[in-house]
Amino acid sequence: MALLPDLRAFARFMCRDREAADDLVQNTILAALDKQTQFEPGTNLKGWMFTIMRNRFYSDLRSQRRRPTGADADGTTPLTAVDNPEAAVAVKELSSALWKLSAQAREALILVGAGGFSYEEASRLCGCTVGTLKVRVSRARKQLAHALNE
Repeated sequence: MALLPDLRAFARFMCRDREAADDLVQNTILAALDKQTQFEPGTNLKGWMFTIMRNRFYSDLRSQRRRPTGADADGTTPLTAVDNPEAAVAVKELSSALWKLSAQAREALILVGAGGFSYEEASRLCGCTVGTLKVRVSRARKQLAHALNE
């Protein structure tokens, strides 16, 4: 239960849609319960759950590409700040800049920057070397800084 906010936040960044993110979290939890015998006690549960979610997301994405859809990806509701109009604008700018990053750079930045994963943990989740992940995060930060300072 303690991982739900982290799972939901990661799913929202990947899906860009609240309902799709909630579905992804639910499917992740169901998959984890189904495969719970594969979890090794004493290892990183958060990393294991994020790996399941990431794999599920990309698997669903591949299957959606094979099916024609009428939904417009740009029609999704952006993240919004509640009480501060300036914050709302800043959140929209950040969201827009995040979605201009490559999927790999965005994922690396979210895992390390927002998810609280170490570079080593995030590299295992992404299936790349630590050096590759560090480069992705560094480039993503530079691209975000450039986009937000324009």
